[in-house]
Amino acid sequence: MTSYAALLRGINVGGSRKLPMADLRTLMADLGHEGVRTHLQSGQAVFTTDRGDQESLAAELSRAIEERFGFPVDVLVREHAYLKAVADACPFPAADLAPKQLHVTYFSAPVTPERFAEIDPGTHLPEEYRLGDRCLYLYAPEGLGRSRLAEVLSRPRTTKGVIATTRNWNTVLKLVELTAPEG
Repeated sequence: MTSYAALLRGINVGGSRKLPMADLRTLMADLGHEGVRTHLQSGQAVFTTDRGDQESLAAELSRAIEERFGFPVDVLVREHAYLKAVADACPFPAADLAPKQLHVTYFSAPVTPERFAEIDPGTHLPEEYRLGDRCLYLYAPEGLGRSRLAEVLSRPRTTKGVIATTRNWNTVLKLVELTAPEG
């Protein structure tokens, strides 16, 4: 059995696309996943399964959500080893920063620096970003809600062709913890 986190994009935000976590847990159990737990209301679930891979599990869950709840939801599924590697590879001094200052955007596929070539990093200082393995690390000293760089990074021309979903550092670490093998 492999432990995974499902990251749902854009649910329970601003009063639209409501997806109660209890209903999500039931749906995932109905799909045959075990140990289903959710974290917060913003679309994180952890589960174990012995079938499929990250992409097929994400596609299956996305289809099931649309069928049951009537609206599409982009889903990324990532296994514990990947989540831990992303946290361990953080290029910023995470231990020295407030969790609201550090975020990770997970992508459905690898992204290259060319995708971000139009963004002048000097324009947004002290905010900074670095690319990782199918992710982007964002340092936003005033938090995500006030980040001009986050706004630029999330524009459709920057995220075209990939699913992108962002989590704050507390959630990044919590997902590593929740997906860790027991024992």
